[in-house]
Amino acid sequence: MTKDNWFVYIKVLVLSAVFASIGNWINTIKAGAPVTPLDSLPGMLLLFIITVLGLVVWDLIGKATGGKNLPAIAYISLIAIIMTIPGFPGAEFTAASINKIGLLPLCTPILAYAGISIGKDLDAFRKQGFAIVMVALFAFVGTYIGSAIIAQIVLKVTGII
Repeated sequence: MTKDNWFVYIKVLVLSAVFASIGNWINTIKAGAPVTPLDSLPGMLLLFIITVLGLVVWDLIGKATGGKNLPAIAYISLIAIIMTIPGFPGAEFTAASINKIGLLPLCTPILAYAGISIGKDLDAFRKQGFAIVMVALFAFVGTYIGSAIIAQIVLKVTGII
């Protein structure tokens, strides 16, 4: 990965963390237990560090294997899992800090960035034609129906319904 790529990655991560902190604050205000951006700073820093470490591992393995590699999210997730294993040094602090951050506020800037990326390549998206729209619709509907079926089974097994 070039220096320019790293600069873009770091810039996107910092901007995402800032927007996610603000979104988390707004979300927690609505829930009645506000977590200010300053309160969520340790968790955001940990998520930032975990992500950068995962990207470094991904880059190093990609260079060592000639590009044959797992997606970066696999390494990021593995590092995050290891850092929160009970008994791992600092695991309690890591888990407590990251627990102050909601999932939805984290997803919002990432999805916005993905939307901008797709919008930037709208001509390439148009060339995909009607087939891509159908694939997307089937994927959305299938995911929804699959989730509903799994939820129904879990609710029946647990005796809730």
